[in-house]
Amino acid sequence: MKGFGVIAGGTLALAIAAIFGPAALAGKPKNGDERAAASRAELRGVNFVESCRFSHQAPDDPIVFPGKAGASHMHTFVGNRRTNASSTFGSLVSGGTTCKRREDTAAYWVPALYQGAETVLPMGATIYYRRSTLAPVRTFPNDFRMIAGSAMATTPQDQRVTYWNCGVEGGVAPSSSIPTCPETRGAFLRLHIRFPSCWDGRSLDSTDHKSHLAYPMGTRCPASHPVSLPAIEQIYRYPTRGGAGFTLASGSVYSAHADFVNAWKPPALRRLVDDCLNALVHCGQGS
Repeated sequence: MKGFGVIAGGTLALAIAAIFGPAALAGKPKNGDERAAASRAELRGVNFVESCRFSHQAPDDPIVFPGKAGASHMHTFVGNRRTNASSTFGSLVSGGTTCKRREDTAAYWVPALYQGAETVLPMGATIYYRRSTLAPVRTFPNDFRMIAGSAMATTPQDQRVTYWNCGVEGGVAPSSSIPTCPETRGAFLRLHIRFPSCWDGRSLDSTDHKSHLAYPMGTRCPASHPVSLPAIEQIYRYPTRGGAGFTLASGSVYSAHADFVNAWKPPALRRLVDDCLNALVHCGQGS
C-alpha cells in the first residue's frame, strides 16, 4: 500500500476500500508514522497494556452462539460489563468496562476454571497489545471478532498459542498442564492466550472464527493474510497456587481458549495504535 501515498485523499480511500473493504480504512497510521518497516530490534517492548478486572460469568458466547442465551459452556468475562449472547458493537460500545482505560469497552472472555466442583474466579486479566511485524499495524475494525486456542483440544496445544504458568515471581516454565506454584509472594496461577495478528483484510469474522486470521511468519504476515493488526495476549490471574484437580468449562485444562470482540471507542484505539505501536513506543498500562 506504500505506493498509494501520492494519490489524493478521496481517491486513496476508494482504492483501499476496493482492495480490502471499508473495514480496512480503520486505523491508517499517521503520516509521521508511515515507514516501510521497523527493524526486529525496534519491536522489542513495543506495546500498550490493559488491566481489566473480573466482570461476570454466563453460559453465553456472542461469537460462537450469537443470540442464543445459555447455549455455551460457562465463560468468565473481563472488560465490557454487558457482554452476553446478543452483544453487538453498539451494545458493547455504550456499556461500561472493568478496564483501567474507560475507552476500552471491548469484550474479552475465557472458559470458566473449576477446582473440583468449585469455580475459581480470576482476579482479573492483563492484556498486551503488541506490534509483532516489521510492517506498521492497522487498528481492529469495529465489531471485529476472533478466537485463539481450541475448546476441543484434548491434548497439549502449541505453547506459542496458550500455556499456564505462575507469573514472573513464580519461576515456573510455561506448561500445557496446570503447575503447582511455589509458596512465594505473587506466585499464583496464570493462563496465557496469544491471538493471531495477520488479517485477510476483508472479514470481520469467519465460519470457524479463526480462518480470517493467521499468525505471523517470523516478523512478517503471510501473503494470504497481508494486513498486520495488534498482537493481543490475554493473561488471566487466578487466586490459587494450582496443582491437581482443575478443569475448564470446555473440558480439560488443555482446552484453553479465549475470545475477543473489538468494541473499543474507535478514536482511543486508533490513538494508541498510532502513538504506541506504529511510533515504536512502550506506553504501559492505562491509569
